[in-house]
Amino acid sequence: MAAAVRRADRALNRLYDEALRPSGLATTQYALLSTLARAGRPLLHSDLAERQEMAGTTLSRTLKPLARDGLVRIEPGDDRRTRLVAITPAGEAALERARPLWHAVQGRVVADVGEARAERLLAELGNLVARLHDTTTRVTNET
Repeated sequence: MAAAVRRADRALNRLYDEALRPSGLATTQYALLSTLARAGRPLLHSDLAERQEMAGTTLSRTLKPLARDGLVRIEPGDDRRTRLVAITPAGEAALERARPLWHAVQGRVVADVGEARAERLLAELGNLVARLHDTTTRVTNET
């Protein structure tokens, strides 16, 4: 199952990355900016990683070019071990420029798959992620 999900993930990422290319954002960068914009406030690095299902080190690598380009701001949190990540006005503008490209490719994918099937697939993937979280939490708490 994992191999099939990874293949689908890579195929979708290629499709979305190609569609987003004119915006200068990759799919993962678009997703991070969207999450930060929806949050409406700075997020702890660890919270952003959790929301994106990313390892902290992977998130740090993905955030570097966004911070370098002034699309996100990374600041110290309440203590030395935490960092806060916020979208900047430039990040909001980049997201707005990329949004129509995202919606266009999203519409093509849904049209190809079929709206009802796409909704079922998204629901099933959401359920899978939730169950895997439950399993991981149970295993972690038992050890």
